[in-house]
Amino acid sequence: MRGILAEAFKAAFASLMAHRMRSFLTTLGILIGTASVIAVISLVQGMSASITDQFSDLGGNTMTLQAVNDNENFRTGSLNYITFEDVDALRYRVPGIDEVAPMMVVQAAGASYKGRSSNPQVQATTAEYQLVRAADTRFGRFLVAADDRSRSRVAVIGDKLREDLKMPENPVGEFFQLGGDWFKVIGLMEKQGEIFGMSQDNYAMIPFSVGRAMMGQGNKPIIAASFTVASLDQAEAVRERARRAVRASRKLKPGEDDDFKIEASDSFLKQFEQVTSTITAVVGGIVGISLLVGGIGIMNIMLVSVTERTREIGIVKALGATRNDILAQFLLEAALLALLGGVIGIALGYAIGAGIAAMIPGFPPARVPVLAMLGAAGFSALIGVVFGIMPASKAAAMDPIEALRYE
Repeated sequence: MRGILAEAFKAAFASLMAHRMRSFLTTLGILIGTASVIAVISLVQGMSASITDQFSDLGGNTMTLQAVNDNENFRTGSLNYITFEDVDALRYRVPGIDEVAPMMVVQAAGASYKGRSSNPQVQATTAEYQLVRAADTRFGRFLVAADDRSRSRVAVIGDKLREDLKMPENPVGEFFQLGGDWFKVIGLMEKQGEIFGMSQDNYAMIPFSVGRAMMGQGNKPIIAASFTVASLDQAEAVRERARRAVRASRKLKPGEDDDFKIEASDSFLKQFEQVTSTITAVVGGIVGISLLVGGIGIMNIMLVSVTERTREIGIVKALGATRNDILAQFLLEAALLALLGGVIGIALGYAIGAGIAAMIPGFPPARVPVLAMLGAAGFSALIGVVFGIMPASKAAAMDPIEALRYE
């Protein structure tokens, strides 16, 4: 059996090589379809891998509290805000919570240093942020509890802000202005890179108490809070206790909907993975239509090939070739045609995806899982086999005497 398949493979390959241009044009539909699928997958998977890396250090025991606003809230201007009391409720009233790191956006007037200016995101937080968010400094140190207690004018900055202000490579000890206040740089954070062309390093972090003072009493601060659960096994129970504590803090009555949400860090990642999977499936399904078109093209050309090789089929059958031998040869020809288009399409699709990713500033490098490449190649070959059945059956069913008479 193995010898028969080997001979059928040799005969199929020889037939394709004898008509190189026709073989290439026949497989063009498969090539374009596969290249399109791989290009889309490489971009989506590259972006997904980048997002995954951002959340890699945050496990399911890290949760975030933030306000919820719908279109009605924005339309009427009655926005919901997390309050300092809500943060205190998490910190002091919920058993099972380990560390709580409040985060507040500070509406500063911009940053300036030696005549240069920038507009970073200014965020006020506490020392717990480093533990909760697994944030590391490249130079210097992060904020500590003493900075918050003493309301020290100190800041930890991102690398993009350092570059914009043209600070030294190690900016620790430098003084710069945020709004009308002077701050001393005590740390430079590790680079996080860009997502969708947006830098994640253009920020300054200051002590939470200093941020509260800068906001004053007239402005409602935008606050969120991240916290860690002491025991991962109790994560859902702690989440529910935190929900009840925050509802009590916000004086929500029984039956009223929550105007806030508490989500685990990995839930953001799971939601993103669902989105990317849906995008990949939908686009793959749409582009897969071109694979079917390519399969129809292979079937048509193989039918023409069967007609052209009628006498050859008659001679081979007269020499003792069985129906299965003829069937195997023509099926292998169709599968090889489709597989050839698939393999070239995979290489071309990855090159297109890598080129597009390189042209978009800050876009993550393209990435194609090995499983996706094997799946694309296998599906291409399957298309060839499926659409090669009719021509192969026609060739195998020929009567050798009638075939030899064919002109």
